[in-house]
Amino acid sequence: MTLKLFSVVIPARDEEESLPPTLRALYAEFCREGVPHEIVVVDDGSRDRTWAVLQELRSEIPTLAPFQNTGPNGFGRATVYGLGQIAGDAVVIMMADASDSPSDAVKYWHLLCEGHECVFGSRFLRKGDVVDYPRLKLFVNRLANLFIRVMFAIPLNDTTNAFKAYRRSVIEGCRPLLAPHFNLTVELPLKAIVRGYSWTVIPISWHNRKHGVAKLKIKEMGSRYFFICMYVWFEKYFSRGDYKRR
Repeated sequence: MTLKLFSVVIPARDEEESLPPTLRALYAEFCREGVPHEIVVVDDGSRDRTWAVLQELRSEIPTLAPFQNTGPNGFGRATVYGLGQIAGDAVVIMMADASDSPSDAVKYWHLLCEGHECVFGSRFLRKGDVVDYPRLKLFVNRLANLFIRVMFAIPLNDTTNAFKAYRRSVIEGCRPLLAPHFNLTVELPLKAIVRGYSWTVIPISWHNRKHGVAKLKIKEMGSRYFFICMYVWFEKYFSRGDYKRR
């Protein structure tokens, strides 16, 4: 199926400083590369000027579509809310803090157009690039991803990274999405793999945020990641393929 529109979903909580440069760079790159797109930003209960900033940017970025998540908050909840608003037939999930590269998102689009159903980026492949990653988080990240690789017997070494792209049919095929927090970053790719969608991996770059504070709290997420991994693992080995694509 020929793809016509690339939706970007960006959950944002207290990102008034990060959003302007992030969205301007993304819009400029997509326009320069001729990528038909919309940018869906979900304000997830921000207490700063995030919503006001989004309203101000609408006149500058005509493809921007801001929404407010008025229900329970959480990265996963805001992302799922955004996925419910998209008009595109493919989608990429990106962070509000400019850590993800717009040029990598363009590469995702082209690979999806070639027929891949999922495109996953890895910061830890040869030619990947990681700038200013906090050492403790990096250590925990590599341990968690090693655990997932062994548990699911897959070659993907950066499952926990949110920056991934999917055809819309994959998103619909992975529902229901349960993870309310950052563990959604694991639920989506693992479900897509377990349910039989095609995927490929490319090296990507990652730069630490310049504004604001990181929302991921390691001590709060360990058991949540483990729960989602076990949930999908049980589906893989005990569901008898009931959820696998036909």
